Amino acid sequence: MNAQETTTVRCAGSIETDHPLAETLDGRSDIFAMTEQAHDAALTPVDPGGLTHAERAALACRMARLNAEDDLAHHFEGLLTSANPTDTAMHIADPKYDGGSDTRLTALIRYTDLVTRDTKSVVAADISALTDTGVSEDDIVRLSELVAFVNYQARVVRGLRLLAGAS
Repeated sequence: MNAQETTTVRCAGSIETDHPLAETLDGRSDIFAMTEQAHDAALTPVDPGGLTHAERAALACRMARLNAEDDLAHHFEGLLTSANPTDTAMHIADPKYDGGSDTRLTALIRYTDLVTRDTKSVVAADISALTDTGVSEDDIVRLSELVAFVNYQARVVRGLRLLAGAS
């Protein structure tokens, strides 16, 4: 297994190599390779645009916590720590933090939390709230990719954990 498979499997509850699910996972290495590429593109792209690597990792950690995925949150904490975060970036990872007086950060957090908790409630005004605080269209796309990836990963981890328990 590669590093992403190991992370995903570990987050799913340490599936042992002799577990029936391990064989299935080995047969799906293509999905794990694509997931690893999406992980790197969303969290540590060469050109992060207006969302720093620390902000990305902090938002990812926040989403993992909102999804009650502690192992996944721990993974993102490691990325956050390695990104040399500011105090503000560290606060972003806490779901109780609302961005304070920083309107850009408040909009980023509000959008991230809304999509994570209630995707169906997102409306055009939520995107406008981002642009109104100076978030570029490119960064809105970057943020949306990050939010989509992390929430996808949380669902995969949850599914793997359920499958491992059912076997």
